Amino acid sequence: MGVEEAARGFRGNKLALASIGFAEARGAGAFKNDGLLGVRLPKPKDVYLDWDVAVRLSPPDVGAAVRTLLRRREIAEFVSGAMAGAMTKAVLAPLETIRTRMVVGVGSKQIFGSFMEIMEHNGWQGLWAGNTINIIRIIPTQAIELGTFECVKRSMTSAQERWKEDGCPKIQLGGLTIELPLHLLSPIAIGGAAAGIVSTLVCHPLEVLKDRLTVNHEAYPSSIALAFNKIYRTEGVGGLYAGLCPTLVGMLPYSTCYYFMYETIKTSYCRAHKKSLSRPELLVIGALSGLTASTISFPLEVARKRLMVGALRGRCPPNMVAALAEVVKEEGLKGLFRGWAASSLKVMPTSGVTWVFYEACKDILLAPHLA
Repeated sequence: MGVEEAARGFRGNKLALASIGFAEARGAGAFKNDGLLGVRLPKPKDVYLDWDVAVRLSPPDVGAAVRTLLRRREIAEFVSGAMAGAMTKAVLAPLETIRTRMVVGVGSKQIFGSFMEIMEHNGWQGLWAGNTINIIRIIPTQAIELGTFECVKRSMTSAQERWKEDGCPKIQLGGLTIELPLHLLSPIAIGGAAAGIVSTLVCHPLEVLKDRLTVNHEAYPSSIALAFNKIYRTEGVGGLYAGLCPTLVGMLPYSTCYYFMYETIKTSYCRAHKKSLSRPELLVIGALSGLTASTISFPLEVARKRLMVGALRGRCPPNMVAALAEVVKEEGLKGLFRGWAASSLKVMPTSGVTWVFYEACKDILLAPHLA
């Protein structure tokens, strides 16, 4: 606003300028008048009027800010993953406990036998042993995993569309130019692999804590903080990342196959029936995807668990190959799939329920944004 415009608004030593007001002043300082909060400025030497500057302030609408944030697709996917993971683990914790004990070779080799041992020694609470750390672990793990998968998948799809128009990236080797066939890569497979790797790197210490509390609850305090400190004092930072390499090796085929199976079956089914999936259909497709991925990568999961809890037995295989050889030597080839039935009973409902919760939460959070 110019000086002439300000002068036209002058009313009895006051100027009315929307939410900025000028009032007669007595000196420098703060003031409040008619709902205006402002500061009184001293009279400059070359100006014949003193003035106050005031700005009308209103409290921020926190609720609206949160709703706007959650309507962003990336945030909605991240939050939906966290909620889905937490709700699934809270319901299915007993299956996780039985599966972990059977995979690492603690107690009975039968599902019912393992269940009875837990009930005899620890009661009902034993079925939820380590579940607190499991919940703490799964919230960031699922949030990061599902958020990374969706983000990488979209980015790869967008990049491939550009490569179709502009050509794929090229590398120069002397006088030879090689075009990288990146357009042949599956965005779903790349997204699944990235999801597994990123979530594992970030959340692996929580996985170690969960396994230690589940397998040997007496050796580690019930407090998560005390168990964390004990591992750190006795084994250092390396103890919190015990079995990281085999975990990454096992996670890569599992995560890639898991997301590829789910997205492929889901997309094919929707196209064939020309409709979106119902909740029961999501449950079945998620369960089948989890079962397939788990079966393919299960021997690597057995080796990974052996390495992660090897310190409890006083003998830890030096690497994944040695762990696999040890299992075959002691139990034969069947040992590579020891606990597969319990794992399937855990993986199938977990995968199915997770996708149902995830898609439901995402639909709720993104519905206003997509409308």
